Amino acid sequence: MYAYIDGKLAFKSPAYVVIDAGGVGYHINISLNTYSQLGDSEKCKLFTWLHVKEDAHTLYGFIDEGERRLFLHLISVSGIGANTGRMILSSITPQEIQAAIIGGNVAQIQRIKGIGPKSAQRLILELQDKLKKDGPDTLIAMPSNVTAKDEALSALVMLGFARNAAEKVLDQELNRNGGTLTVEQLIKSALKSL
Repeated sequence: MYAYIDGKLAFKSPAYVVIDAGGVGYHINISLNTYSQLGDSEKCKLFTWLHVKEDAHTLYGFIDEGERRLFLHLISVSGIGANTGRMILSSITPQEIQAAIIGGNVAQIQRIKGIGPKSAQRLILELQDKLKKDGPDTLIAMPSNVTAKDEALSALVMLGFARNAAEKVLDQELNRNGGTLTVEQLIKSALKSL
């Protein structure tokens, strides 16, 4: 529902922040990783995820899109809730979490408070292939110079098309049109060919 919240940092603690955006104060739960990277800036932008339950709507905030995507991967695992996901991100850095899961390092994951041997193995079992497929850098770093082809490819994959087939069609369309198509034009052309 909320992609990010950008505003004045009204209050900051290791567990949560309050961001004043447009005259509304948003209470956003954060990890220690996000807290340490916020620094002393007055203005801040946090990527958010809204957790809706019967008795509460809770916002979770992340310093960058990569941390949010890793959090969403973590909570997709059975038995790992939002608070446990936040605890994982607070215990070790996102890079260390990703490396431990890809490397199958059960011992390192087990050291996190609230994660037992079964949960650690489940995390590795369910996320290892996903994180390997994404590559070591895609979760952590969001590319700053995203091309029209990258955006179109991402949209086509989200629509359910195979990545390889979509990439091949996009390359053909770009070659045919001299690489001057917008994202919308690329997607429309690719949809006709797929």
